[in-house]
Amino acid sequence: MKQPDETSKPATANGKQRAGVPYRAAASRRSTGRTQDVDRHVGARVRERRIMLGLTQQQLADLIGVTYQQAHKYERGINRISAGRLYEMAQVLSVPVGYFFDGLQGEGTRAVSPRERMCLELARNFAQITNERHQEALSQLARVLATD
Repeated sequence: MKQPDETSKPATANGKQRAGVPYRAAASRRSTGRTQDVDRHVGARVRERRIMLGLTQQQLADLIGVTYQQAHKYERGINRISAGRLYEMAQVLSVPVGYFFDGLQGEGTRAVSPRERMCLELARNFAQITNERHQEALSQLARVLATD
């Protein structure tokens, strides 16, 4: 019985051969760990900015014309964000496209510290206060507490 070599054409789900695509070439097209790290980093930056603006995933999804589930997958780095969609997100979130790549210079994606998470939550909650006098009072309180 003949053993398949590296350039054999594996059968697809329907039993047909993929024309001219060596098995190794098809496998090499899969994402690398580094690529997935970048996708997760970009997604985390999208989530961070969305929270800073006080938007829900549903609101972001509506603004960029995708489903809630798709927005969730973008933020988790499960689905890669296309260049056009990233540009659209940058416009909606009022940041330059490069914002999403800040902090990538050779570093792995780091976890958000409890302090950073608290700051993001504070920003989100502050943005949801509709009464301007209450916002100003809270801002003044923060200034006073910061000088202690």
